[in-house]
Amino acid sequence: MPRVAFTHHLQRHVSCPAAEIAGRTVAEVLEAFFAANQRLRGYVLDDQGCVRKHVTIFVDGRPILDRARLSDPVAETAEIYVMQALSGG
Repeated sequence: MPRVAFTHHLQRHVSCPAAEIAGRTVAEVLEAFFAANQRLRGYVLDDQGCVRKHVTIFVDGRPILDRARLSDPVAETAEIYVMQALSGG
């Protein structure tokens, strides 16, 4: 099963321990995770269901290509990592 993990920055705001979640696309894995953790959805996705501007999702070390529909495929052994980009000035 694919494994999804969230940066410690997100974990400071909402409980989101790493988990193994079934799914064939990023969308399927995240939807299954959000089913048990609706609060996290708002940190990761906007009101249209797209990845927020300052959030990045990697699958096996590569950034996803489809930030709108999250249709990037995930293998059975995939590692999905969700993180917020930090900026400063």
